Amino acid sequence: MARPSLKNFRRIVVKVGSSLLVDSTAGEVRTRWLSALAADIAKLHEGGRELLVVSSGSIALGRSRLKLPRGPLKLEESQAAAAVGQIALARIWSEMLGTHGIGTGQILVTLQDTEERRRYLNARSTIAKLLEWRAVPVINENDTVATNEIRYGDNDRLAARVATMASADLLILLSDIDGLYDAPPTDNPTAKLIPIVESVTSEIEAMAGAAGSELSRGGMRTKIEAARIATTAGTHMLIASGKIEHPLRAIADGERCTWFLTPANPVTARKRWIAGSLEPKGTLTIDAGAVSALRAGKSLLPAGVIRVDGQFARGDAVVVRGPDTDEIGRGLVAYDAEDAEKIKGRSSPDVMVILGVSGRAEMIHRDDLVVGGPRHSDPT
Repeated sequence: MARPSLKNFRRIVVKVGSSLLVDSTAGEVRTRWLSALAADIAKLHEGGRELLVVSSGSIALGRSRLKLPRGPLKLEESQAAAAVGQIALARIWSEMLGTHGIGTGQILVTLQDTEERRRYLNARSTIAKLLEWRAVPVINENDTVATNEIRYGDNDRLAARVATMASADLLILLSDIDGLYDAPPTDNPTAKLIPIVESVTSEIEAMAGAAGSELSRGGMRTKIEAARIATTAGTHMLIASGKIEHPLRAIADGERCTWFLTPANPVTARKRWIAGSLEPKGTLTIDAGAVSALRAGKSLLPAGVIRVDGQFARGDAVVVRGPDTDEIGRGLVAYDAEDAEKIKGRSSPDVMVILGVSGRAEMIHRDDLVVGGPRHSDPT
């Protein structure tokens, strides 16, 4: 399958992690590297493309400014360090892009800003206006107020959520590794890079490793989850090395990376929100017949459900998996978990008899369902 070309994308999100942005020994920004990245962003921007940056580094910079010792921080210490670091991070990005005549805007988000529909739309509108003004939004999790229970936990998933919220064509995850390998390359010297992933299957998920950096919360596992969020919502994604100077130019020149391709079918703004849900409350496993029906654009009926997992209420987001455990899609379920368990595998006319009330015929209506489809290589 042909590899997509960077020049064919209009709206691009670039995610930069702490381990790339901050020198862990000195506790300072790697200025030369960031200057080269800013030059890459400026070139794409000059070519008419719209750029967004998801940048880690606030806590790491705050630690350095406050001269805090190494080791884990308590929640309130992390929040305070982020408060100091966010100012430094915003200034650095503003200065770097400002040398190219590009304005920047800082956006700090929490999990609720993307999980709640109204706040999601507000954030989306702010991003759209900044892009209209040809500014580059620099986005980070608001670590000063986010608690462990209500945070993204990594900027890979945050970047995927931002990409879907902004209706981006492409998400680029700059990493300390140049892509997805069929085995962890640190443990297996014969591991092979996978250049193109057409669909995030359970086999692809099994290839993911764990986090390997003190400054980075994420690892390959979170990048695979980010790929699932992005591609299901209609955004291509790639993982590329950020350890080299001018990493975006290297991608354009065809350097090694892994592309995750998106379904050909367009996805509405509302379905982008559903597809990108970071906190699904449960899982519905369905039979092969139901898988075919969903891929044909049908709703999910109770008869096709063979297993119900999790504690969810009516209207919650749930994951839908096929009998082979591959994720088929995500949707807003019409029944709570207890009732879903009672009616699974039963025909729609039986629902009223079993529950004693007249409910919806569908477990998930097609308007509330996002299904991954056939993959293709055309970024337009």
